[in-house]
Amino acid sequence: MNDPVLDQLLKALCVLPGVGHRTAQRMAIHLLERDRSGGDRLAESLSKAMREIQRCSRCRNFTSDALCAVCQSSKRTVGQLCIVEAPADVLAIEQATNYSGLYFVLLGRLSPLDGIGPDQLGLDLLEKRLRDESIDEIIIATNSTVEGEATAHYIAHLAEREQISMTRLAQGVPLGGELEHTDATTLAHAFASRMKLDA
Repeated sequence: MNDPVLDQLLKALCVLPGVGHRTAQRMAIHLLERDRSGGDRLAESLSKAMREIQRCSRCRNFTSDALCAVCQSSKRTVGQLCIVEAPADVLAIEQATNYSGLYFVLLGRLSPLDGIGPDQLGLDLLEKRLRDESIDEIIIATNSTVEGEATAHYIAHLAEREQISMTRLAQGVPLGGELEHTDATTLAHAFASRMKLDA
């Protein structure tokens, strides 16, 4: 029979995505045997993050301040607004591109069957930003799912109403991908988004 405190630690570690019981055991044993000071730092950081990290009042990304670092920065292009589904998407774009505009995080996508409508996604806040700020271009970076496409179309109507230019991330065959292994939806997007090739 396991120690109740150890059992509690294993259950706590299992809340992380992709962490099952065996992975939780390896993590716990590593911390207990080899890195107790690291475990203490992890516990303190987690506790502090859970207490202090909230949503940015402007873009809804994670921050420990009222406004996140991106919204506070004077170096960002205020005329560009990239709309994403989740904070993880902001991190991915920041790490992989040289995008220098602002963001709006939906915290999901339209899904009427799941009870997620415009109010749950903060689209009223987005509409207010489109009205009140000098935004020249909206970049829609929702996922290529049925719900992501529906969300993109809804946002496109908001942009059209405010006469703001709108672009969508290109979608299609991934780099290194082979056509015979590409699903039909991705291939259809690739054909629809094809570009002219200069010689």
